[in-house]
Amino acid sequence: ATVTGIRSARNELNVPQAERLIGYLETDNAEAEELLIRNDDNLIRLARMSFQPVKGQRAGPTMRVACGTAELVMPLQGVIDIEAEKTRLSKALEASAKEAKSLEGRLSNANFVERAKPEAVEKARADHAHHTAEVARLEAALARLG
Repeated sequence: ATVTGIRSARNELNVPQAERLIGYLETDNAEAEELLIRNDDNLIRLARMSFQPVKGQRAGPTMRVACGTAELVMPLQGVIDIEAEKTRLSKALEASAKEAKSLEGRLSNANFVERAKPEAVEKARADHAHHTAEVARLEAALARLG
């Protein structure tokens, strides 16, 4: 699950696949630390990330991924262009939020719901759910960048 989380977060934040990240735990969690140390080879091979058993808060933008009951933190300063990534995510967030609001307005219109084909109403509901989820995903990605 940790490898999947790292790979998803890398894709979400446009971290280059060749870039090797270094991960830390900010708090004491012996179980998570043991898991990461035991699977260091897999993390390097599958997620292009190595674990350092150093604790403490990290300044600057980070990528955070769940690791059991702990949170694995990977600094992104110098890895990606933070401002460009914030701009890209903000534009995508704005577009999805606008589309979700438009679909919400359409679905709250009784005339549309009553007169449109059931397939069109279902598609609008599915699209609204997709854009609402996308807004939440993009907001989380922006929060990771600080």
